[in-house]
Amino acid sequence: MKGPLWWRRLKARLLPARHLQIVEGDSLPGRIPFRDVVLARDGNEDWCVGLRCPCGCGETIELLLIREAAPRWDLNIDAKGLTSLKPSVWLKKGCRSHFWLIRGRVHWCD
Repeated sequence: MKGPLWWRRLKARLLPARHLQIVEGDSLPGRIPFRDVVLARDGNEDWCVGLRCPCGCGETIELLLIREAAPRWDLNIDAKGLTSLKPSVWLKKGCRSHFWLIRGRVHWCD
């Protein structure tokens, strides 16, 4: 499923950066594209970000952006539409992936 860390890092470098899709509403669609980051936006308020786990397990990851949520993430979108998330994403169940998303690229933690 995950493969060794060196393989995940090589794939992350060779594959194109993840693109941003914006959907209207306060929740994510039922199906998240494999290589994209989906932002749920209701009016001018960003609610959450969704992406498929980059390890290949197929798990959908939903990260809340609203200030009242705990834990919450900060989303930055650069001029090219590439996304960065803070803090890192660390799945406590399932595949237990731990990574940063910086300018649309996955950077694996050891």
